[in-house]
Amino acid sequence: MTEILSLSDQAYNRLRRDILTCRLMPGSLVTESELMERYQLGKSTCRLALARLAHEFLLESRPRKGYRIAPVTLQDVEEIFTLRAQLEPLAARLATGKVDIALLRQLEADCRVEVTAPLSTRIDVFMNANKRFHLAIVEATGNSHLIRTLSGLMDEMARLVALGFNVQRTKPEIKHDHNAMIEAFIEGDAKRVEFIARRHIETFQTMTLEKIYATLSKEGTLIPVLAQEIFE
Repeated sequence: MTEILSLSDQAYNRLRRDILTCRLMPGSLVTESELMERYQLGKSTCRLALARLAHEFLLESRPRKGYRIAPVTLQDVEEIFTLRAQLEPLAARLATGKVDIALLRQLEADCRVEVTAPLSTRIDVFMNANKRFHLAIVEATGNSHLIRTLSGLMDEMARLVALGFNVQRTKPEIKHDHNAMIEAFIEGDAKRVEFIARRHIETFQTMTLEKIYATLSKEGTLIPVLAQEIFE
């Protein structure tokens, strides 16, 4: 039983990674047999992993058709950024005086590491490092509900970035906001930390939306539109 769960965890992690990086494209249909062949999985292992992903709303079961990878809609984009713009500045303010400055400096440096790899891999490396930086701030608040919520939003953000930047063949940049936040944390200036965090999210929102809209205009309908949105 332990071995099955271990294999299931591995399958879950691989599938989840490929959903978040859009290697499994939003809105696409996949079958259990296709996934078993592609990832070299047994049936029970695959089903356990798919059940976990469905519970996280990263995919949905389609009777007699297989599974649909959760689509990304323009409404999703708006909602994700709206929540991050409200919650991350709050987290930054609450973390003032508590966050590990040395850790933030190391994580900020990790965001700027350049690796010799395909663009999709470089984007993955950047997004993972960027998430660790922002999550370290959130974790410093000690608020478990805030940590869970923002961690989930950051995962959803990864799909937006993968969808927009991979197609447009550019890597996102963070300029100097991380270092400015670190300096404000050192000074214990909660208001400035909150301001920089909000500015950072809003700037990244503009950058990401430009890429996603460019992707839509170039590829037609890479971001699936849900039926109810068509009639609104």
